[in-house]
Amino acid sequence: MKGDIEHLVKVVIDTGLKLHIDLGPGLMESVHEAVLASRLEKLGMRVARQMPIKIEFDGLIFPEAFRADLVVESMLLIELKSLERLMPVHAKQVLTYLRLANLPIGLLMNFGADKFKEGLKRLVNNHVTDFC
Repeated sequence: MKGDIEHLVKVVIDTGLKLHIDLGPGLMESVHEAVLASRLEKLGMRVARQMPIKIEFDGLIFPEAFRADLVVESMLLIELKSLERLMPVHAKQVLTYLRLANLPIGLLMNFGADKFKEGLKRLVNNHVTDFC
């Protein structure tokens, strides 16, 4: 399982990098979401866009507490941004999404950064590591 998800992460990052090179920074998040999902699907991956995530907390049920931008192969959550610079709150958002969706790993991809590497964070459950 771990090897599979690591391979999945690598393919998604490579695909995101190619997309950033092809389109450049600054387009709306929704454009990057649609094109990235399409490219991953062409590679044979199952991709859910704007997937609603249910939360049960303190006796309350929120059927659509949030929507994950992309969930790939039911294992990898991808949160997309198109901002000049990521802020710490963006990583916290993804960590919360991962925990509440019970997913093992997530990628925060900011297509607004000049360099793709600057806008990429890999997040695993309750801790953050810079990709590079």
